[in-house]
Amino acid sequence: MSERHPEGQVVTERRGRVFLIGIDRAEKYNGFTPKMFAELTAAYDELHTDPELWCGVVYAEGKHFTAGLDLPKFTAAMQEGSDPFAPGIVDVFALKSKCCKPLVFAVQGICYTVAIELMLAGDIVVAASDCRFSQLEPKRGIMAFGGATIRFVERCGWGNAMYHLLTADEFTAEEARRIGLVQEIVEPGAQLGRALEIAEAICANAPLAIQATKRSSLTYAEQGEAAAIAGFTEITQQLSASADAQEGVDSFVERRPPVFRGE
Repeated sequence: MSERHPEGQVVTERRGRVFLIGIDRAEKYNGFTPKMFAELTAAYDELHTDPELWCGVVYAEGKHFTAGLDLPKFTAAMQEGSDPFAPGIVDVFALKSKCCKPLVFAVQGICYTVAIELMLAGDIVVAASDCRFSQLEPKRGIMAFGGATIRFVERCGWGNAMYHLLTADEFTAEEARRIGLVQEIVEPGAQLGRALEIAEAICANAPLAIQATKRSSLTYAEQGEAAAIAGFTEITQQLSASADAQEGVDSFVERRPPVFRGE
């Protein structure tokens, strides 16, 4: 294992249209520090703003995704009522501003607290079968404040959310899939490869259409059905006038795979 900065790091790699975002403080169970959140925010900003990047994959080094916050490093800011996380174009918890590109998560081992909230702020989760999930903040005398009290209910239903939020229990990958927190379970070690396959499948589609699809679904989740429906006409007009829409028609007529450019 290479020597790491004691405050950890977030590493990035461009793999074609896919942007890999890696959490790297394995010797501390990938416990998040303010430095790591600043770097994670910068990575999300890069994915959000760069038109050459069409999908992100978030993963972690080592045996565990993350044990959560390195809590002593955040306590003072929490007591003062200030935002302990780095400001950026995109909020990694998607509470203020959201990444316009799809985010696929590959998780393994311990996935506590902030792990679940990052997953809930993303789009698709591939979990190793050895995952152990827990939203255990009440065991520390605090409440989840990165979106779990909202999105756990939204994604998993009231009863499932209350069961796990209020008992602060530890649950398995199978339970996470049952309630909708996780979409696929794979053997330990296979989660990143499978997440990359999903990201590549997303990137084979027209990126403007993918981003419009995510935006429309977010509009429904946040503003309701009427607001989402009201946006259909404008979105359809914009997409149908794009070069990618023409490429979609041409490739269908010519019976060949489409080559989209995000134009």
